[in-house]
Amino acid sequence: MTTPTPPAGASTDVVDQVPENLVLAGDFEAPSYEQWAAEVAKVLNKGRPEGKQLTSEKAIDRLRTRTVDGLVVEPIYTKQDAAGDLGAPAAVPFTRGTTIRNGGMDAWDVRALHEDPDIAVTRQAIRTDLERGANSIWLRVDPDAIAASDVATSLAEVLLDLAKVDVSSHTDQVGAAEALLAVFEASDADKAELSLNLGLDPIGAAALNGGTPDLSNVSQWVQRLAGYSKSRAFVVDGTIYHNAGAGDVHEVAWLLATAVEYVRALVEQGVNVDDAFDSINFRVTAACDQVATIARLRALRTAWARVGEVFEVSPAKRGARQHAVTSWREITRDDPYVNILRATIATFSAAVGGAEAITVLPFDTVWGLPNDFSRRLARNTQIVLAEESNIGRVNDPAGGAWYIESLTRQIAEAAWAEFGKIEAAGGMVAALAAGTIAETLDDLNAKRAKLLATRKLPVTGVSEFPNPGEAPITDRTQRPSAPQYAGLKWARDAEPFEALRDATAGTEAKVFLACLGTRRDFGGREGFASNYFHIAGLATSQVEGGSTEQIVAAWQESGTPVACLCSSAKVYAVQGLEVATALKKAGAQQVLLAGNIKELGDVDSSGVIDGTIAMGMDVVAGLNGVLDTVGVTK
Repeated sequence: MTTPTPPAGASTDVVDQVPENLVLAGDFEAPSYEQWAAEVAKVLNKGRPEGKQLTSEKAIDRLRTRTVDGLVVEPIYTKQDAAGDLGAPAAVPFTRGTTIRNGGMDAWDVRALHEDPDIAVTRQAIRTDLERGANSIWLRVDPDAIAASDVATSLAEVLLDLAKVDVSSHTDQVGAAEALLAVFEASDADKAELSLNLGLDPIGAAALNGGTPDLSNVSQWVQRLAGYSKSRAFVVDGTIYHNAGAGDVHEVAWLLATAVEYVRALVEQGVNVDDAFDSINFRVTAACDQVATIARLRALRTAWARVGEVFEVSPAKRGARQHAVTSWREITRDDPYVNILRATIATFSAAVGGAEAITVLPFDTVWGLPNDFSRRLARNTQIVLAEESNIGRVNDPAGGAWYIESLTRQIAEAAWAEFGKIEAAGGMVAALAAGTIAETLDDLNAKRAKLLATRKLPVTGVSEFPNPGEAPITDRTQRPSAPQYAGLKWARDAEPFEALRDATAGTEAKVFLACLGTRRDFGGREGFASNYFHIAGLATSQVEGGSTEQIVAAWQESGTPVACLCSSAKVYAVQGLEVATALKKAGAQQVLLAGNIKELGDVDSSGVIDGTIAMGMDVVAGLNGVLDTVGVTK
């Protein structure tokens, strides 16, 4: 093939041939929102009978997403949803961040969590983390983690003037704080150059353990950190509430309510309000809902700056410093490598959202204590995003995005309203004591459980695309037994589905798929049904096509009491009821239909079809029914 020769005198440079005022799509009129909504209605009304057609507004409402705590996500955003004056990073109201990222590789602290009670293992892991990219250490001091008496040994090789150190505890915050403070007080380094956080959150500890927090002498910790200008005494921990079921709105609201109680107590005990604000950090959740996480971090800063305004705090001190931790609630035991993807999304979201420090929980967290490999992945998730993807080089990259600005404003306003209710009821301590927080969490968890069970909130690798043949992780050190907490209860989203898998573990429980017609008829629903049964670890055997007699014979050979028909409406109308009736007569205890019962035609299927499997059904309830039929013990 030869290249055509251009006309004499014509330029061979494509750029020279482009018109100076090229306007792409210039001949097309920009559609209005109303025109777009009308097109949406047209699509959704296809197949709907006369008299049941959706209006444009009802069609749009079908596309809206609503969260458990009342947030509404629109299907499309316009310029009207954008913020007015965006402001600037590191300036009131700090929506866009508390600091200026200058393009360096230290845009945020890469903070590694350590909780292995084997002090030799922890000491080596800390050294490895600091040598290979982490610049901040977080020790958890608890009966099932590091002992307070081992804190000094754990940090023996850490250069305290180079690495920041945080400590936290679910059971003994004072003991943990004293242990860390003793290490720093014994250092010869200049206090002003050291950075530590004592991790004190007495209200959070009471939420987890029950009882009433003692705020009578919180000012002592501010006084003891005098001279440590880069250090903080308190961390208001939102992960406590997230892991107990809180959504975006309530996590922000309860963080605000808790922090305000600390400020009031400190001021009453003689601490300057600026110093009181300066003694508090926030620990927040980085979840795998990317936009919601970005918006939530921005909303917390916006709301906390407003609190600072009310307290008449100096403008420069009103910024909310945030330590983001990837969600424990969203970690799964099954198909655990998907947790790496979840952590990557969450870390990206926390970085874009402006977190000052980020901790990635290892992907094998549920299986036991992490090993070198999983710790390396957790650490490098941040390092790759910061140093190779260059996320940290941009200040508030989400700023101005219509969706994110709208959601930031919505979370801030809803959280402020919820915060107001807590204040009106006497504050966070009173709300915990009255059971208000627990009641709210019960409601949120019930709503979330429904979304999870119907897969409107899917869990990849668990409730969607499960791998029933995956090998378990067996080479991890088991975690010590955790104490029994008397307060809020933590639970992971995947636990109801993991219970289904546990019921079939070690059994040969299975379901028979009666695939009617040809693959073009049954292929889609066979895949859907297999995915459904694999959620519970149920194996599937099947027959493809054949006569009713052949299908019944194949089912009898399978040895399972449960059969599921898979095909198209066209084939169901011809063969579906006949096959189902024959399976029932042959002894099948449960016959299911993949699809809509109406696809069988105008026939009476009662007593023959025991149920259907389809999008939107409660898969937990449905699979529990199947497990009862196949005879496994739950």
